[in-house]
Amino acid sequence: MKEEKVLYFEEGEEATTRLLKYVKEYALQNSINYVIIASTTGRSARRALEILRDSGLNMVVVTHVSWFKEGVRQEFDEAVRRELEAKGVKVITAAHAFRGVCRALRSKYGGYGPLDIIADTFRLFSEGVKVCVEITLMAADAGYIPLGKEVIALGGTREGLDTALVLLPATSANFFNLRILKVLAKPI
Repeated sequence: MKEEKVLYFEEGEEATTRLLKYVKEYALQNSINYVIIASTTGRSARRALEILRDSGLNMVVVTHVSWFKEGVRQEFDEAVRRELEAKGVKVITAAHAFRGVCRALRSKYGGYGPLDIIADTFRLFSEGVKVCVEITLMAADAGYIPLGKEVIALGGTREGLDTALVLLPATSANFFNLRILKVLAKPI
């Protein structure tokens, strides 16, 4: 048996700094080398860079897909993307693992598909749990994280980061090989 701390946050951006500091400490103590961060506008990614930059951790940032918000090509700040990439951070903008074509089918024909059910099941824990699983699949699909090694994924509910999971990643084509090993933090 092993006891570990789990942080429970109120939803929102105020949890971001505390969560990032905890994740940095946890990753270094447990020899986890990859941290995957969800970031819509770039604010959470920039804050992660400030806190994690000298840690030796590999950062992978996953943005919203382009055109996620109607009429807006990309919500993620292009200057932040350039800053992150210049510092060796991998930034992924790709189809969301639980959205994509499934959303198009629902819009055209109605009803819900299996990916909607999977996403909604993760949302029973929190929106951030769904996001953490989804961005881990996306990072694995892009080849930016190793398979077979633990990673930490961070997500949030609306703004900022309030959820962190330790996962054993898989690609979306091998979704059922993904394992959620630990919950480090989630909203109340």
